[in-house]
Amino acid sequence: MCYDISFNVSIEFVTDYLPDIIVDPQISIEYETVLHLEAQVNLPFPVIVAYEGKRHLTPFIWGVSARGENMPSVWNAQSERILKDKHSYWYKIRHNRCLIPLTGIFEHREVKGWKKKVPYHVWLKGRKMFCVPGLYDAPNRHSNGLYTFTLITREANSLMRLIHNAGNDAFRMPLFLTKELELLWLKEDLTEAEMQTIFDYEFPAEKIEYDTVYTIRTNKPRPDGKGKLEHYTWEGLPPLGRDTNVLELF
Repeated sequence: MCYDISFNVSIEFVTDYLPDIIVDPQISIEYETVLHLEAQVNLPFPVIVAYEGKRHLTPFIWGVSARGENMPSVWNAQSERILKDKHSYWYKIRHNRCLIPLTGIFEHREVKGWKKKVPYHVWLKGRKMFCVPGLYDAPNRHSNGLYTFTLITREANSLMRLIHNAGNDAFRMPLFLTKELELLWLKEDLTEAEMQTIFDYEFPAEKIEYDTVYTIRTNKPRPDGKGKLEHYTWEGLPPLGRDTNVLELF
């Protein structure tokens, strides 16, 4: 799944991306907060919604109450399940569609024999900003009165399978889209057939960029003094697809 996202540009990038968007005056972006946002921290994040024929950028909290108000929040929705069960929570809120503006995500790769997983920064080639589709719902006990959202994921493509290669939710990735499909997601009269077309889209592996970074879930400075998104060399790290640090002789 995806629990770590990044938005390392200003709000002006969103207004350039969608020139007709209306920006909620409540939005206040703290660069260090959204440079890396972890799902569980319950901090406001800018989300794009459409209603009354206009697009709006407004602060939401990541994590919906899919399992009940008194249960932990759910940060990801599997695209394969949204239309499958007509009695499910996801089907119930399928019309509450939103876009999550990002500049990248973070994912961890497991290497056999290593105690720690290796963090990767992942972004889309040639795009300073992009959007991942999501679903939103009412405020919950974690959201301080703000609406909540979940990020939609799908089965990983050939590249992301090599990076997100371990854990209970291995081999998943955000539902990366073309800009045309992103905008289609916000179409107010979107049909289920159009929705399924979006869910079926697999973003080409060759259009994804990636790099190894230092440990992301910490506020401690890097030992080399560089920023969170800058390259970090992990000595002895085998290439993608070889998840062992033991040399093969034959």
